[in-house]
Amino acid sequence: MKNTCTSLQRRLSMLAASIVTAFSSNAVAQQPDQPQADEVETIMVTARKRTESLFESPTAITSIGEKLLEDANVGNLDDIGKYVPNLNISRYGVGNTGHASIFIRGIGLQDHIITTDPGVGVYVDGVYLGRQMGANLSLPNIERVEVLRGPQGTLYGRNTLGGAVNIITKQPGDEAMARVTAKAGSRGRLATELYYNNELTDQLSVSASGAFKRRDGVGEAVNLANPEKEIGEEQEYSARLAAKYRFNNDVSLLWSFDMVDNESGQSPYTIEFTTPLDPNDVFNGDFPLLTPDLLPSDPDDLGTTVAGIESTAYEGWGSALTLAWTINEHIDSKLIGSYRTSEYEGGLDDDASPLNLSEFPETGEADQYSLELQVNGAYDGWDFVSGLYFFNEDGKTESGPWVFSPFNTPDGLLNDGVTPSFGDYGFFDLQQETNAYAAYFNASVDVTDKLSVGGGLRYSKDEKDANAMFPSFAERKYLSESWSEITWDINAAYQLDNGLNVYGQIQKGYQTGGFPPRPFGGAAQFVSFDETTAINYEMGFKGRLSNDFSLLAAVFYTEYTDLALPFSDPTAGGGFVTIVENAGESEARGIELEATWNVTDDFVIRTAVGYLDAEITQVDDGVLGIGEGDAPALTPEWTVMIAPSYFVDLDSGATLSFNADYSFRDEMQGQSVNNPSERIDARELFGFSVTYLSAAGDWRVSLYGENVFNEIYDQGRLQQSGFVGIVRSNDRSEFGVRFSKEFELY
Repeated sequence: MKNTCTSLQRRLSMLAASIVTAFSSNAVAQQPDQPQADEVETIMVTARKRTESLFESPTAITSIGEKLLEDANVGNLDDIGKYVPNLNISRYGVGNTGHASIFIRGIGLQDHIITTDPGVGVYVDGVYLGRQMGANLSLPNIERVEVLRGPQGTLYGRNTLGGAVNIITKQPGDEAMARVTAKAGSRGRLATELYYNNELTDQLSVSASGAFKRRDGVGEAVNLANPEKEIGEEQEYSARLAAKYRFNNDVSLLWSFDMVDNESGQSPYTIEFTTPLDPNDVFNGDFPLLTPDLLPSDPDDLGTTVAGIESTAYEGWGSALTLAWTINEHIDSKLIGSYRTSEYEGGLDDDASPLNLSEFPETGEADQYSLELQVNGAYDGWDFVSGLYFFNEDGKTESGPWVFSPFNTPDGLLNDGVTPSFGDYGFFDLQQETNAYAAYFNASVDVTDKLSVGGGLRYSKDEKDANAMFPSFAERKYLSESWSEITWDINAAYQLDNGLNVYGQIQKGYQTGGFPPRPFGGAAQFVSFDETTAINYEMGFKGRLSNDFSLLAAVFYTEYTDLALPFSDPTAGGGFVTIVENAGESEARGIELEATWNVTDDFVIRTAVGYLDAEITQVDDGVLGIGEGDAPALTPEWTVMIAPSYFVDLDSGATLSFNADYSFRDEMQGQSVNNPSERIDARELFGFSVTYLSAAGDWRVSLYGENVFNEIYDQGRLQQSGFVGIVRSNDRSEFGVRFSKEFELY
């Protein structure tokens, strides 16, 4: 009873704080250094593949501009997860910092293996990124990040069941300037960025950026003589080049190229014992040797004796070509072609000890190309977006030599009780090719000066060919499957006399089916699972309640049919089996508030609050592990962000700005099987920056602090045989200085 009362009190307190601080949208991130009360009305977004006002778009969107990205110390995509309601981003996958598990409104995917697809789509300048590995992008040269919440079945289609994240870069010719940025801080932080954007001729514009960043780790691989990396160490190079050629006023060609090379240490990882280990249990017969005294005293250290598993790597590059043609004053067309390729190395020593009990080194690669033809139109009172889309991905995942005691164990493992001699190991690989096709049409009509209605249809078809070989398979198994779906949305928006915009929408979303990532128990486990569909009902309002006060609010209810949920079971035979089950039915309901309050001309408060109640409501016969009432993985009930900013104009004409940010993510479950040992505690993060902007506005210097109270929290928890594996956070406290200098080009 006491725990129930405490939980209720905390929820009521959180709701009260939400109401008190909810005063408008993150969209003001695109304001200049000193906020202007009327600036919020001019924020434009392209999330619905048309340019429109954020306040008039009939869907839940958060737009985070370049200014907030800098003030809030946002460096990677996972940092965005701290500032958007009902958005959570985790970095669990094989301990690799390039991995991003993105969850919106309880929908996402924790796994990264090639036979799985994310539930939230990530797009860079309109190009879909098919893999979660590599999705944790660095964010230099970014104009804004748009986060769409809820199923995006019409304009984005497959694998946007939870929503979509649009990253929009600065285009060549947008500005004539060069900039150099340098950053140094604690934990050995060093970073630099170079940026150039200019018109070379009346027809040709180019932009280029390059970045380097590194940071020391938080722990050591204590049982390796010469470890390649510290635990948690990060080092990355990235670059982007773009060129735009205007043939005439109606036709232009945009080419872009980007690359990244990341070599880092494994994410901090440790274990906690959960149940007594039974030497008579065939599934963990050797695990009684794993005792607490074998674990490093510092949980950030790693006790592995497997050389190389302490380091991770990710590299990739991509190129896109966009031909834009204004056919006439009403119709525009666009042809977007892209190619991307990536490779990664990672893995985990699951027992975190010197014993060879459970180690899974892993590599993977993926190549993708896509082609999209858009025809968009705007006439008096109505507009439309239409397109044809094709996507191909070919990739594989390989693991070995791996150990999972007692099934694949080095010879002589127990010869002295601690030190193994090497013998028989396990190997597995999965390969998959995906072809996806789609056609879509979306339109909006102004019925009156105040009322607009819209809707759309999309047809999607997905074909997957996969094959796998595991030690438990008698021979390689081949599978082919296809799925198709018609998705749709309808919406209406009405502008009230006071300028507020009220909207309502119903959306149908679709998540393609697939194949399980780790069928260690035998070929019978390597079977397809079904697609998931969702119907989302949403109402909201957006606008300025006064000259100093604006608000975006959304209320939603979503029903999912055959929601595909993965869960890992180390007792299902032969290895760390990951099973994907279609849970029957589930639902989610919640509220989202985003706000900005111009308290004075010099003082602004931004906030974002999300409440989410998600649960499995029906479990089909034969479904294992998942139960009615269970919550989806990595789904916090409350998400809160508060970011005040204060500005001081100096007599010299320079400006001082003081920025702080607070981010809260409620407790959540490590996976959809709601074991108590996999419960992840709530976490709170605080950051700040103090910036001096010169009178001319051409240079600035900032003092910053990230996670200033050094909150250490769990990124993921997975139950294993007698213990739970824990990937710990790597964004520990950091303090430093950042300098930026801009040069005008003529």
